[in-house]
Amino acid sequence: MVNIGIIGVGGIGSAHFNTINSGKINGMSLGAVCDVDPARLRYCRSVNPDIPVFEDYREMLKSGLVNAVLVSVPHPLHAKIGIEALQSGLHLLCEKPEDIKVSAARRLNEAAKRSGRVFGIMFNQRTDPLFQRAREIVKSGGLGEIKRSVWIVTNWYRTESYYRSGGWRATWSGEGGGVLMNQAPHNIDLWQWICGMPAEITAFLGVGKWHDIEVEDEATLYARYENGATGVFITSTGDLPGTNRLEICGTRGSLTVEQGRLTHKKLKTDERELCRTCPESRPTGDVEVEVFEPKTKGKAHAGILENFANAVNFGEKLLAPGEEGLNELMISNAAYLSAWTGSPAALPFDEAREARYDELLAQKQAASRTRPGGTQQTHEEYSEGWEVRF
Repeated sequence: MVNIGIIGVGGIGSAHFNTINSGKINGMSLGAVCDVDPARLRYCRSVNPDIPVFEDYREMLKSGLVNAVLVSVPHPLHAKIGIEALQSGLHLLCEKPEDIKVSAARRLNEAAKRSGRVFGIMFNQRTDPLFQRAREIVKSGGLGEIKRSVWIVTNWYRTESYYRSGGWRATWSGEGGGVLMNQAPHNIDLWQWICGMPAEITAFLGVGKWHDIEVEDEATLYARYENGATGVFITSTGDLPGTNRLEICGTRGSLTVEQGRLTHKKLKTDERELCRTCPESRPTGDVEVEVFEPKTKGKAHAGILENFANAVNFGEKLLAPGEEGLNELMISNAAYLSAWTGSPAALPFDEAREARYDELLAQKQAASRTRPGGTQQTHEEYSEGWEVRF
């Protein structure tokens, strides 16, 4: 049995709390909660008067009450607390992103490897059958060699009241970035999970373009891959109603994910062969169309929790291994580095690029504005705003 302690029970942490506390996750029970805000601990005790509460996570780690922790604190603390949890002999499930810096995430990955404990990350959209099917098609060669991917995901709309809901939000010191660091990590992760890691990122960021914030609320990324393929990723928290459309084109056809369905257009002859051998100047190709429209959604957060419990209890393979959080973070760090320097950022990061990124981020953080702490909503269950929306 996984007896888990939650570190951070505001926002998403309280949703995890309510789900686990209600007994909805097989093989997992709630052992304790921790938060620096006494009001949040009072909320937890009002729901479950018997739950042990801590204001200092270190006390929880050495309490003996839990054998795993779920870290859902502000992003810059993910690696620090995660490393201490692993060193305490506990299994670790971390909210996304893995941290705000590749250098910190590497240290967490190294600690996880040394620990021998289960380390997962809350990439809940990997449970969605649409993206699982897209990955299956690409990885099985169903699209041939990828030529191009385009993802427009601008339905992460947020208002000024959202950004005022917590003093850490939308600041370089508290959140470590904007839409790329908070909302879009899910999509960036899926992008690389399906299409692979790019070799280079060029990015253009809109800083405080639609909101009174010091970080980006709009981003356009241009990716280049080793095989010559390209990718474009566009995201924003300022578009209403916004769009969510993924298109991937390969030498053997294309797929699109939009409006809750996946459309796979399959070429019977590889386009490269058709181009070389077809006597016609403008052939349409022999195309077979397959539409996949799942009847049920993925289990989202609950699915990752169940999978994590099964990994600890039975050795089940993790759907979202914590170490893979480095890939998503490397893309977002490369985007920031590109925007700050005005040049493409090569991937994977080497020590020089990591050091340069850390230096420039530290400058942003030194000039970061502090925000008055807002009243953050306590969720009784997972919000639809955290699910895949089309």
